[in-house]
Amino acid sequence: MNRSPCLYYLTAFFIGLIMQPAMADADISSYAFVREDGALQIDGRLVYLYGIYIPPTDQTCYTFIRPVRCSSRAALALDFKISGDFVRCQTRFTNPDGSLIASCTSGDDDLSEWMLQKGWAVALPDAPFSYSAMEKIAQARGLGIWGIPLELHKRRAR
Repeated sequence: MNRSPCLYYLTAFFIGLIMQPAMADADISSYAFVREDGALQIDGRLVYLYGIYIPPTDQTCYTFIRPVRCSSRAALALDFKISGDFVRCQTRFTNPDGSLIASCTSGDDDLSEWMLQKGWAVALPDAPFSYSAMEKIAQARGLGIWGIPLELHKRRAR
């Protein structure tokens, strides 16, 4: 009978060793590079933000930084938000192509929530209800993709 508890502890120990690499893959923490489509390149992995879709937006260039960065407005907004900070991601799903869908934070901010609040993303149907609410608020305020197109601003200024 004394062997039984010892056997359980040994079994738990070996299962922990086996599971450790799988659990380590669940968390990613490193510098992030924002791609044109709004996905993140973190530590050699392609990461899509959980619960949101970042629609293509007009191209623009940030000329106040060097080197000049040109990309979609949504991707530039995300890049500006991260601005060299470490990004921490908790993997939610792995796509068949090996890319990840993850909840990511920069500083204290959840990046999916931030993109929704600023109007640069749309909540996916399976996202938490709060994501949908944030999208609707940004839309009502005319932020990001919900705002007046730049061409209309130029016409009004004339």
